[in-house]
Amino acid sequence: MSRKTEIIEEIKKIESENQGRGGIYYYNLVTGETWGYREKEPYLAASIVKLPLMAAILLMKKQGLTSFRDEITVKKSQIIPGCGVVQFMTGEPTLDVETLSKFMITISDSCATNVLFRHYGAELIHEKFLELGLIGTQFNREYWDAEKEERGINNYFVPEEIGILLKKMYDRTLIDKESSEWLEYILREQQINHKMGGFLPMGFPMAHKTGDEEDKAHDVGIVFAEQPFIVCYAYIGDNMQVYEDFIRRTTRKLAEDTGSIEKVMAAL
Repeated sequence: MSRKTEIIEEIKKIESENQGRGGIYYYNLVTGETWGYREKEPYLAASIVKLPLMAAILLMKKQGLTSFRDEITVKKSQIIPGCGVVQFMTGEPTLDVETLSKFMITISDSCATNVLFRHYGAELIHEKFLELGLIGTQFNREYWDAEKEERGINNYFVPEEIGILLKKMYDRTLIDKESSEWLEYILREQQINHKMGGFLPMGFPMAHKTGDEEDKAHDVGIVFAEQPFIVCYAYIGDNMQVYEDFIRRTTRKLAEDTGSIEKVMAAL
């Protein structure tokens, strides 16, 4: 049984046993091998949509519509629970776009994300997503907006679309070379590494973004194995811990398939 078949069969087994829906997109950046399962379908995004929002901000920066030095005051009404540090800052702090962006990606700060989303607005963000080639991947509302959620207004990501965005970043063609390099840099600094990085040695090079909620287990990014590869995981359903374990085991296997993990670590 090929690795592709093995992985897809395991996803199907997890789906049937846990009333869930799983997906994966894979692209080997050396050989060009590409395959997937439900990779063209939209999934409720959790925090994955913070990655394309970062790309949209970089696009606006290139177009002269924003600057990393622009300052935004975080209002008390924008403080929400969840990951991050902004909610613990005293008073109503004023932070620049670059700082908020770094918080959004490296520690998945949802409060920082909401501040950026409100600053640019849903309409402009939607426009920039389309310019980036993101159709099914959508950022439609702030986090913890119960009123819009009850109306069925949600955020989505499509594994294949995120994979293509990551491929452009790797090729340094996402917006431009500087933007691609900055995005890869900040994704490499992500601090939430228990899924794709869970069974790899600590510090194994990856540029990725996670998404976690009680019924969602996502992780998307580039694993810099001997043959670097893109892998985008998505899961919505019961027992999301089962899919998290699948992500850990599968990422390790895919990395081993391309060469020596020890050799990669020795070269760091």
